[in-house]
Amino acid sequence: MTPVQLSLSYGQAFVAPDRWRHRSSMSVRFPEPPLLAAKGACALISDSTLRNNLAKQAGDLSVKGFLADYFSTPDHWDVKTSATRVLRALNAWCFSQNRQMSDGSYVSSLSAMVYRGREAHLFHMGDTLVFRLRGAEFEQISRDHVTDLGGYRYPSRAMGMDSGLEIDYASMPLKQGDIFLFTTQAVQGTLMPSDYVRLIREDASDLDAACERLGTAARERAQERGYGGDQFCFQLVRIDALPDEASEDKPGRVYGDLPIPPELSPGDRLDGLEVLSVLSRTAQSRVYHVRDLHSGREMVMKAPSPELSSRNAYLEHFLLQQWVVERVKSPFVVRIMEPSRPRRFLYYLMAHVKGETLAEWARRHPQASLEQRLDIANQLGKAVQALHHRDLLHQRIHPDNVLIDAHGQVVLADFSACHLRDVDGHRRSRGLVRQLGLTEHSAPEYALEDDVGRRSDQYSLASTIYWLLTGELPYALAPNRLRSHTDLEQLAYRSARTLNPEVSVALDDALRRALDPQRALRFRRMSEFRRALRPPRDPAHDAGEGGSRRPGEPNRFWQGVAGILLLLLVLSWLLR
Repeated sequence: MTPVQLSLSYGQAFVAPDRWRHRSSMSVRFPEPPLLAAKGACALISDSTLRNNLAKQAGDLSVKGFLADYFSTPDHWDVKTSATRVLRALNAWCFSQNRQMSDGSYVSSLSAMVYRGREAHLFHMGDTLVFRLRGAEFEQISRDHVTDLGGYRYPSRAMGMDSGLEIDYASMPLKQGDIFLFTTQAVQGTLMPSDYVRLIREDASDLDAACERLGTAARERAQERGYGGDQFCFQLVRIDALPDEASEDKPGRVYGDLPIPPELSPGDRLDGLEVLSVLSRTAQSRVYHVRDLHSGREMVMKAPSPELSSRNAYLEHFLLQQWVVERVKSPFVVRIMEPSRPRRFLYYLMAHVKGETLAEWARRHPQASLEQRLDIANQLGKAVQALHHRDLLHQRIHPDNVLIDAHGQVVLADFSACHLRDVDGHRRSRGLVRQLGLTEHSAPEYALEDDVGRRSDQYSLASTIYWLLTGELPYALAPNRLRSHTDLEQLAYRSARTLNPEVSVALDDALRRALDPQRALRFRRMSEFRRALRPPRDPAHDAGEGGSRRPGEPNRFWQGVAGILLLLLVLSWLLR
């Protein structure tokens, strides 16, 4: 007998003079069975404020952004972990954009409900409304977060309103026949609970028609009472069938529960992939150069070490690495490749970069010019900045993790320590790096167990660039050797100009600041450091010699102009 799966129906209706100018957004996504078992189905509604020039964009962004990222989270994450991380990352992006705007904002209320198995999970921010109709019982299951200012009601605790996001979370068992209503704050003061029940039950088989009835009734009631009735929207979701408890799948079955591959050697085959060479063997992972026997594509396979136990913290993090890299779209960050057939073992595939590590490149090009080295530094800065734009920390930037292809393209690889910023806390992020081992380019805060963040990556990037320009480290005592905060006094910066006279004073000062042992004293933003890495427009003029324009030439030109004007003035006076 085929097991019963979750099944639902939904209907929607907008009440607005121009649907394309509304400030609300709603959506339902019901994925195919494999994804449905791991992630469930989603229903969302968002609403922005009336006095917002970006109201429509804000509403659409929160809904589309959640759906795009939630279903891409690792299969072994539970619903609460997946949704919470996606919402916080989306809120961080909205808040950062709002700080740069003056005529609108990406602030919106949002209610998202995930239906997985026999349970519903509600995530709520702001003042959107969610109700449940079970039999004759109609109740509101979301809380209104509003603030009264000058007679107007504004949402509070909404998406994009603050750097920290407070999310109301609730889980509840589902029953067949449950109906959930999603609507906005505009409906307050129009319909009574009895009106909702009557209008929905009038013909519950057609949920679109039920939403239209709700919209028409709400508009008429608003007009009778003198309310603004031109911005209503309603969404109904009905649970038609629930899976059997015995047949309910657990999250992670598709990916997280796969076995670790055995030790592989050149010539071995796994899931239609032939091992061409072994690139790396460490205590935590194995990296292989492989070829897909079906397509002929050459790729890089990364798998956990066969010696790892199921409780190892690195193994838990390994499950996140593919998802982490998939979030970043940049030519300077290695791409994830999809396998041509289902995986039977735990691994992921990356694009194969035909090139060499930065350490190998530096050994082969000892006479490379300063401009070449700064070009590499700027490309690497773009790679790190692409990670930071997705709220990710790399945490292991050093020459062996940077690849350069035959065309001079820089690609950042190895995401074994990559972590979502400020999601699991600094302690877990530091612990992951310490388990993998600190490098001579690690920021001092890792050794001293202080808070880490984007400026920690800035330090590692600057240390790698300093090494690229000079062949040495910026401090006689490597930061990974620090034992206490008093050891910081031993970190005396060695000027890059003493090791490479081609380094300008401005560039040396920028490196000094990015490499400050105190994290708070480094550049606030990666973009500031990247600007400081750009070579001067006229290096010859910066050096004070040999240029198309001689020093003092502009002064002599204007002195000549002033002399001519003075002469004309004297002549006009004499000829009166």
